[in-house]
Amino acid sequence: MDLAVSIFAQVLMDGIVLGFMYALIALGYTMVYGVLEFINFAHSEIFVIGAFIGVEILLLLESAGTLAGLQPALAILVIILAGMAVSGLVAMVLERVAYRPLRGAPRLVPLISAIGASFFLQDVIRLIESLWRNTFYLSYPSLDVLERSIKLGINVEVPMKSLLVIFTALIMLLGLHLFVNRTKVGTAIRAVAQDPETASLMGIPVNRIIALTFFVGGAMGGAAGVLFGLHYSLVNPYSGFIPGLKAFTAAVLGGIGNIAGAVLGGMVLGLVEAFAASYLSLLTNGAFGAEYKDVFAFVILILILSFRPKGIMGEAVREEGA
Repeated sequence: MDLAVSIFAQVLMDGIVLGFMYALIALGYTMVYGVLEFINFAHSEIFVIGAFIGVEILLLLESAGTLAGLQPALAILVIILAGMAVSGLVAMVLERVAYRPLRGAPRLVPLISAIGASFFLQDVIRLIESLWRNTFYLSYPSLDVLERSIKLGINVEVPMKSLLVIFTALIMLLGLHLFVNRTKVGTAIRAVAQDPETASLMGIPVNRIIALTFFVGGAMGGAAGVLFGLHYSLVNPYSGFIPGLKAFTAAVLGGIGNIAGAVLGGMVLGLVEAFAASYLSLLTNGAFGAEYKDVFAFVILILILSFRPKGIMGEAVREEGA
């Protein structure tokens, strides 16, 4: 019992970090679904692209001998912005090539296209990295500032990389909230999500707004990929599968199509995973270990959806009859 109490604060911090990571990825799913009512299963590869952009820039700076003399904050800002830009552009291209021609087709058709796009992007990343570096398992160069920790209380040490994830995620979530709710473009996105036909009649360029939605969702995924790489160091073309699946679960849990729901779902899932991984073995005297944490996460999802099928904060994306 003493051990359980002593690690509580640390486990709580780990859960918050994981929750913000899932929330950032989940926003890509929920924004696209909010506008098109379509699940972009290639979003996990968009996330991985951001992670690879970040590691490639850092490796190039390291090989040029300029990484050590560069301000860490500037290096982090550059790779996050670059990861967002490239991932957002790839998401836009994906929408134009793989999804737009299938708009209006039965829902299973674009879903199959999304799964195909996911495999295609995985293989493209693997091919490029194999030709470029003869390996597609890359490690982020160490940044001294991120290896430090801040001590909070007696039993809690917060790594700087965890604080980076939390503060960056908070800034991005606030920025997205303001963008969607306080700008004309955000109003256009909400109008297209509500009724694309009426929005088109009002002069809103629906195709451009949908492409922009993919860009914003992809940029969020790209930023999450960079933060994932900085936090966990090792990345490969398949790194996005499990986080992407968990983020999709978080989006459904919170109410897919709802931005606040994606954040809430990510936090719930992150906290459940962290506490299950740390306390399950203690509570069962070693009978069950951390490997069963996913079971608890999905059981909670099933229970919530059994009583509230649209998720915790879910609501109809479009009016009936629209």
